[in-house]
Amino acid sequence: QVQLVESGGGLVQAGDSLKLSCATSGHSIDTWSMGWFRQAPGKEREFVAAISWTPGGSTPGELYANSVRGRFIISRDDAKNTVYLQMNSLKSEDTAAYYCAADLDSRLANAIAANYDYWGQGTQVTVSS
Repeated sequence: QVQLVESGGGLVQAGDSLKLSCATSGHSIDTWSMGWFRQAPGKEREFVAAISWTPGGSTPGELYANSVRGRFIISRDDAKNTVYLQMNSLKSEDTAAYYCAADLDSRLANAIAANYDYWGQGTQVTVSS
């Protein structure tokens, strides 16, 4: 059974940094593309960042939402079956539950939630201004 477990969320001040982790068990992630989404109270889930698979250790493709480009960095460590989201210069509008997701088929970084097959339970990030 595949499980994705997010960690690293918390309460921080505007301008601070946080690093989220998404550990996957039950299957290797090395042929999957992975993504991060978030959902704020009263709002729909939105795309944050995605990373493609890395055949032969190649440099993965990355995709970011306009709202986080230049501040957030997505990365992956397939040996650890873990995906990360480094979040810098956090703003109050980044407050949300953050979800990790796995896309088993496309292998490309993509922003479409419907393409993702497995989801974690989420980790809360709260940024105070």
